[in-house]
Amino acid sequence: MPTLIHERVRKCQVGEYPKAICRLSSGWVVLGDVQFLRGYSLLLPDPVVPHLNAMDAEARKRFLTEMSVVGDVILEVTGAVRINYEMLGNVEPALHAHIFPRFEDEADELRLKPVWLYDWDNAPAFDASRDRDIMLAIAEGLDRRGLVV
Repeated sequence: MPTLIHERVRKCQVGEYPKAICRLSSGWVVLGDVQFLRGYSLLLPDPVVPHLNAMDAEARKRFLTEMSVVGDVILEVTGAVRINYEMLGNVEPALHAHIFPRFEDEADELRLKPVWLYDWDNAPAFDASRDRDIMLAIAEGLDRRGLVV
């Protein structure tokens, strides 16, 4: 059953997904739909699989390593204090890794809590012109590390 993740990967493959940052060997780095935490990105596997355990050992290792390097780059680009990684797949039963930068200046009631407590409905939506620079910086950081395909 095709999911939103399948659709986004298909659009990345044909150059029609505006939030696509770059292609890595394990999949696509894309900017999140909302940017309540500047630089929030996802790694979408290509090909899409239902969950991490559906990958063979080598693909799994590559996906998780590249996910962590995306986190390294986002730390560098945003000045975040840490990265939160999440792979849930409950709503969209297709593997996708959320990569959330966390900042010292987040509101006290949210700073140490899961990002799902943020008001997603009223968060700043992706804006191609506003987010262009951060997308380029992430792509350049990954390219410097030799990961961009």
